[in-house]
Amino acid sequence: MTKIQPFRAIRPTRDKVHLVAARPFYSYKKNVLEAKLEDNPFTFLHIINPEFGSKITTKPNSIERFELVSERYKEFIDKGILIQEDVPTFYVYRQSKPGHVFTGLICGASVEEYLNDSIKKHEATLTSREQMFTDYLNVVGYNAEPVLLAHKSSKEISDLLSSFVSVRPEYEFTTTDLVTHELWKLPQAEAEAIQQAFEKLSELYIADGHHRSASSVRLQQQRKKEGSQFTNENSFLAYIIDEAQLDILEFNRLVKTMNGLSQEAFLELISQHFIIEKIDGCAKPVKNHQFTLCLDENWYRVSCKPEIIDDSHPVNCLDAEILTQYVLSPILGIHDLKSDENVSFVSGAEPIEKLEEKVHSGRYKMAFILYPPTMDQVKRVADHQMIMPPKSTWVEPKLRSGLTIYNINE
Repeated sequence: MTKIQPFRAIRPTRDKVHLVAARPFYSYKKNVLEAKLEDNPFTFLHIINPEFGSKITTKPNSIERFELVSERYKEFIDKGILIQEDVPTFYVYRQSKPGHVFTGLICGASVEEYLNDSIKKHEATLTSREQMFTDYLNVVGYNAEPVLLAHKSSKEISDLLSSFVSVRPEYEFTTTDLVTHELWKLPQAEAEAIQQAFEKLSELYIADGHHRSASSVRLQQQRKKEGSQFTNENSFLAYIIDEAQLDILEFNRLVKTMNGLSQEAFLELISQHFIIEKIDGCAKPVKNHQFTLCLDENWYRVSCKPEIIDDSHPVNCLDAEILTQYVLSPILGIHDLKSDENVSFVSGAEPIEKLEEKVHSGRYKMAFILYPPTMDQVKRVADHQMIMPPKSTWVEPKLRSGLTIYNINE
């Protein structure tokens, strides 16, 4: 049974929402970030970067920095840029871009269900990063970026959400990346119906936001020991959508080293486990267990031989794992994808021509293009309580910060 909670969102006024909501700050190049901070006094980025325009300097990820974030957040509230709902509610959020529409529910997801594995994970988290986020949440007292959760397709939930979006949205704006954002507040009379529909679901899957969810849970456990009485700690900010709506893309690999091999020797070595076909020009793989390879000026189709495909194992059968176990590690000497500087990752949202350019420039020796994983593959890993290989999935939608802020201290 999936429990969801309404909450009193702190959110931008309707006239300023398009100016406040922002991508995560780390997704901006430095010059773009500085330009946005310089030109837009309302952007949520000012809260996350409270030292901009001042002479104050604090250590990144320090308690002192987090305290400045908290002060800037309170300034936005005091100035009326952010307001809080009078009563708890749910929100329907729709994100539309060319070729794809995402519609789901913003709500509080259950910490208890995370702990009992009804909310399922497929990524490992770093304890140090978890603790950093926990300290951040503890100091600032809010969560501004939802964890992306997916649920099994439900006609009942789909029909309810469709009925809720038949009226004018509270928010409607389009960002420069050609994505349209719409938000509806659910009438209180509809809250019970959507809660009952979600209660019929046996599990949810984390699609994006493993560290955010883990840190929220860690904070709840920490404060519980301290005797905290804030009930909002028992949930964390989430955006829940039908798994069929997720756009799951691959992470492609750029490699800087030949590990002392000539191109001919490299191709000969990988041909022991793969069928190699030279192709004309850049192309993506067309099926599972197939890669395309850009090596110098040439492109190849690289198909797994049957004997290396272990369909009985949820992780070993994944293309990202096969590439690591049979090419990157034994042939190219790349054993730790998280720390080795000889490998870089580029999301499948980027055109493969950009990867080709990087290889042709000489900055990289080769590029591997992977076939996108499926949600069924992700769920199989999560159901077996296993972990996906590093940088296996690029999942959309990517959510904006500051659209609906979850007050933890309530």
